Amino acid sequence: MNYSIEEQRVLCALPDLLLPWYAKNKRDLPWRADTDPYRILVSEIMLQQTRVEAVKEHYVRFLASLPTVNALASCPKEKLMKLWEGLGYYSRALNLQKAAQQIVAAGGFPKTYEGLLSLAGVGTYTAGAVASIAFSIPVPAVDGNVVRVLSRLFGNRENQDVLRKYYTDRLTGVYPKENCGDFTQSLMELGATVCLPRSPKCILCPLFAHCLTKSDALPMRKPKYERKKVDLTVFVLLTPKGVALTTRDNGVLKGMKQFPNEERFLSVQELTERLNSFGFENFTVLSERPHRHIFTHLEWNMKAFFIKTNDAPLSFSYYPAETIGKEIALPSAFRWCVEFFD
Repeated sequence: MNYSIEEQRVLCALPDLLLPWYAKNKRDLPWRADTDPYRILVSEIMLQQTRVEAVKEHYVRFLASLPTVNALASCPKEKLMKLWEGLGYYSRALNLQKAAQQIVAAGGFPKTYEGLLSLAGVGTYTAGAVASIAFSIPVPAVDGNVVRVLSRLFGNRENQDVLRKYYTDRLTGVYPKENCGDFTQSLMELGATVCLPRSPKCILCPLFAHCLTKSDALPMRKPKYERKKVDLTVFVLLTPKGVALTTRDNGVLKGMKQFPNEERFLSVQELTERLNSFGFENFTVLSERPHRHIFTHLEWNMKAFFIKTNDAPLSFSYYPAETIGKEIALPSAFRWCVEFFD
């Protein structure tokens, strides 16, 4: 991709244009209290695909319970899932713990971009964010906000994935010798508070005089794809030992507790046959309830059967009804079933 002398001039001017603006206008966010690499890593993983407002309370609660990388590395999985509950994309929590275990095993945080990139669940953006913010290494962290700012600034209509790599390469040479973390965050902050996806506040932008777009026309938006729709039969099994749960072993919500389920709607006869195959012989279907749960790219059309049984086969784990969704983490896709326990 070609670039002009003018583009290079504006890129080199970015630190002088953005650092004073950031110092004056940055939001007071809990993860900006210090540059501890553990706290920065936790915040960056939480902020992946999750809004800032949704992360704030979770971040404070998470750090209060797991204040150090050692605490996270040794945290029981059930507790970790409960602390992460409500943030979604639960594989992030599992990878974050794996990264913590790698850090503990190595005797401390890696202090290079390459070392950070070797951690579980850490990609180029997260490695760049932690490297620059925690260790003041002049490495960019180019997320969707930064691509939006720079594609509008330079009127670049290329594919967003292409632009992410392009601007990572271009920014590397213009980082200031000091305040690397503030420069990284200034670009993120501009995209998050001024150069918005829709109706950007152009008149307030410190880059307004240099911007070739001055609108929300860029970046080029990816075509929207229709969500995949899946029918799901859910078994809410009330047994003498408690409510039956399993752990989801693949796909969306991997690693989370769930009610046993099957990816299709079952007839009454199929329901009986399926329960028999689980090891339930004596049971009564108390009620049946529909529900729809929407993920970003997936839609579950759910039919839950609430079933009372005298059996408790060893293939399931059992928990007191009053602990599910409280002490026992349960993703929101299944949490609606808890309302009907009473």
